[in-house]
This record gives sequence, structure tokens and C-alpha cells, in this order.
Amino acid sequence: MVKNLHKLSRRSFLGQASCAAVGSSTLLSSLVSLKALNAAAVANSDLFGSGDDYKALVCILLSGGHDSFNMLVPTSTAEYGEYSTSRSNLALQKDDLLPLNLLNGDGRTFGLHPAMSDIQRLFNDGKVSLISNIGTLVQPATRQEVWDESVNLPLGLFSHSDQIQQWQTSLPHQRSASLGWGGKVADLIRDMNSNQNISMNVSLSGTNVFQTGESTIEYAIDAYGGSIGIEGYVKEDMYDVFNVMRTKVIDNFLDYEYQDIFKKTYVDVIRKSRDGHLLFDGALEKVGDLTTSFSDNYISQSFNMIARTIAAREDLGMKRQIFFVDFGGWDHHDELLNNQFGMLTVLSAALGEFEQALQEINMADCVTTFSVSEFGRTLTSNGNGTDHAWGGNVMVMGGKQVNGGRILGEYPSLVLDSNLEVGGGVFLPTTSTDQYFAELAKWFGVSNSELKTIFPNLENFYSVGSADLPLGFMNV
Repeated sequence: MVKNLHKLSRRSFLGQASCAAVGSSTLLSSLVSLKALNAAAVANSDLFGSGDDYKALVCILLSGGHDSFNMLVPTSTAEYGEYSTSRSNLALQKDDLLPLNLLNGDGRTFGLHPAMSDIQRLFNDGKVSLISNIGTLVQPATRQEVWDESVNLPLGLFSHSDQIQQWQTSLPHQRSASLGWGGKVADLIRDMNSNQNISMNVSLSGTNVFQTGESTIEYAIDAYGGSIGIEGYVKEDMYDVFNVMRTKVIDNFLDYEYQDIFKKTYVDVIRKSRDGHLLFDGALEKVGDLTTSFSDNYISQSFNMIARTIAAREDLGMKRQIFFVDFGGWDHHDELLNNQFGMLTVLSAALGEFEQALQEINMADCVTTFSVSEFGRTLTSNGNGTDHAWGGNVMVMGGKQVNGGRILGEYPSLVLDSNLEVGGGVFLPTTSTDQYFAELAKWFGVSNSELKTIFPNLENFYSVGSADLPLGFMNV
């Protein structure tokens, strides 16, 4: 019999604010010192290596809440039977699943959703790993502790606005957090990049929390057009007389030396924006089009633009970059099977194309792509879809830096009323987002002492300074 969900109501979880404030004042004071930490980090030669060292993180947000237990499915007889029973009319047919060649198997076998042939190929080639039953956690918890509300829980579980923020901030105990962990990382090491007119953090999806730091904001570009720049600002063009004249007026305005401090500050910001746009636009033009063919949709073209930007890294003066893409529409309360098939087809193809492009520019071993989503979804069907839940599955893609071909974390028994099912088909995560993000940050060059600042709950799950990595999906 499934445990009654009366103690697991949305109201109960939203009410955890008073008991989940962990170290917020300490974190705030630490963040004020990020600029000093930044200088110390840049001086640490062991941290960054030498010469032409380049690394990039690429975050793909599957916003809406991805039903990822239909992305990664057990195929061994007993486990598939459990899955099929729990999923009922939403279960995928076993013969349709794409088999995975696991390098760390425990006797169980698994398959991917039939729309993910490119990811299957990359997994079996050792370029993708999957992390199972991951979610926001303040500290480890048992099913009974969740029911009794005797443990600190993330604020607003099942809430889109809360959970999508927490995956980007890694602060599940705070609602007021406005800084993302990608922004904090950039604050620490942005001086690695010689060009400060263009942010280390490049977004294909506009403003976002993940890339926002104390002194870092995202540099927003367009998937099809690249840097947008000032409207009407053009290069010398005899056929566009009006905009050539307007460009000269803008240049005269920006090049004037203003004495008033407010005018000077304003013009300095606009001038920096202009100079960054001209540099970015020129660098992309120099790279030109890649040989790799990308599909004509927003997601594929976003990855195309990221690959071209990475190819232009030397002209842009970049040693570290963090990219962000938001792929929305995963809130499948209805028509799950049809909608998910179409969207996973797009996602899998885009990642396959991106990996091919990184091979083309010889940067696959320097770029790590990872997926996030605000929560998993219920194992149980609501009739034709699924509802908001908690634990889910994510994937990481890269070259030699990724320990591919593995499923990390703890893939749970999908039996309803198991020790991890807290009611209504909702699964309690066994891996925290802190462990996931900390390992990515360590590979990117963040020191152990700085991990504690960025991820204040990390030591509830992982001993910082341990010889072991939090999960083991990266070669650090």
C-alpha cells in the first residue's frame, strides 16, 4: 500500500523556511570577499595549469521538470517489471529501449529512451555518463524523516520557481538567493581571461540566475546571429548611408571625455558594450561556418553558436567560459509520451552535433556539457502525463575528462512504497545537486576551500579535501 501523502503536501514543504536557514550570514560575508579570493586563485599556478589551457562548462537546463525515469530505464527482467508496473500506461516498451554498454554495471542492465540514439552512441563510446536519482537536498534524509518533517528540507519542493532557482544557486535553504553558482565561479577566476569586455559567462537564453555573480553577469548572444550589439551600429558600408552616419555619431558620443562622474560611468558601460560586440562579431566572422551540420532549430543552433564561440576563444582572449542554454517545455502533465519523444529527439541530435563540432575544432577534451532540470516527475501516471516530483536523472558529456559509459549515484528500485518512495510516486534523491556541481567546479579549477563558499551544504554529503571525488564522473 502506498504511504498517505498528507504529510508530504506542497504546503508542508513550503513551510520548511524557518528550519532550513543554514549559514546564510556566513555565506554572505564570504561572498563579499570573492574579489580577494579571485586574485589569489589566479596566482595559483597549480590550479590553472599553464599556457594554452582552456576549459568550458556548458549547462543545458531542461526547464519544466524532466520525466527522466523514462529517459533511463532498467531492462533486466525483474527491474523492468517493477518499472512497468509503477509507470503503468506511461511505460516504454522494453524492446524499444536503446541498450547501454555499462562499464560499472552491478548486474542490472539499462536502456535509453528510443529517441536518444545519439546519446546512446556517445554513452557506448565512453563520452557520456548518467547520474541517477539526483535532486536538491540540504542534508541526507530518510523516508521516515521526510514524513516526520524532522530533517531540513529544500524550500518549496514541487514548486517550479523555487526548484529552478535552487538548481542554479545550489542553495536549497534560501529563497532570497540571487547569485548562481556559475556566477560565483566566474567571480573567482575571471581574471584568467585577458578580455574583460566580454563576460566569462555566455548565455544563449538571456538573463538567468545561474550565471549571475557579485561582479559577473552573462553576455547574452543569439543562437542565429551571435552578438547583437547596438541597433543600427554598422561597419563601413556605402549602401547603408543612414546607419553609417548614425554609427559615426554614436562613436563621437562614446569617445568624448566626460567630466561628470555619472555621465562618464554611463558612457564607459556603453563603450565597453560596443567594444565587446565588435570584438565578438569580428572573432565569429573570422571563424566562419563549421563543417559540422546542425539541425535548424533553436537548441541545435545554440550549440552551433557555442562551438563557434569556443573556436574563437583565442581572438576573444578566453581561457575559461561557462555557457547556458534553456530548453523549456518539459512540464508534461499531459501527452507525456508524444511530447517527450519529440523533445528528446531534438536534444539528443543537438548534443550529437555539438560533440561532432567539438571534435572538428579539436576541443572535445576541454568542454564538459551537463544537464539540469528543476525536479523529476512522479513514477505514477495522472492519466496521460506525470506531476511534479523530486529525484531524477541527468547526463554529462565530454572527452577524456569525463569517465563515460557509467551510471553514477544510486539508481533506485522503482517499486512503489519502497524505502525511497515517499508517496504518490515521488522518489527521495540519494545524490545531492551539491555533489554534482562541486565535481564540475573542481574540474573547472575551483579549489577545495572555495567549494565550501560556493556550496555551503556540500560537507553534509562529501568530505571536502578527500582523495575521492564527490561522484567520480570526471577526471580531475
